[in-house]
Amino acid sequence: MGKKKVLSEKDLRVMVYPSENDVIGIAQKLLGFDRVMVKCQDGNTRICRIRGKMKRRTWIREGDIVLVSPWDFQSEERGEIFHRYTAGQVDDLRHKGVLTME
Repeated sequence: MGKKKVLSEKDLRVMVYPSENDVIGIAQKLLGFDRVMVKCQDGNTRICRIRGKMKRRTWIREGDIVLVSPWDFQSEERGEIFHRYTAGQVDDLRHKGVLTME
């Protein structure tokens, strides 16, 4: 079967912008397993879980800019991380005015 090809961050070209329900945030603290505490752009601090599809493919570290989808219930407290932005993508988001937090 063989190994999967590992992509470097400079090869990732897909830019995902937040929709009306999504929020951009900064990963503050790794809580273990698949949980991360995220300070979101709307002012809430959410405990988010990493989406199963990206759990072993994308590693999230403290200080990374992530895209969070708040849950339908407990929307101010919980959410799901479904994308991590690279450094170049973060600069592009700041330049376009989408990312306003430090």
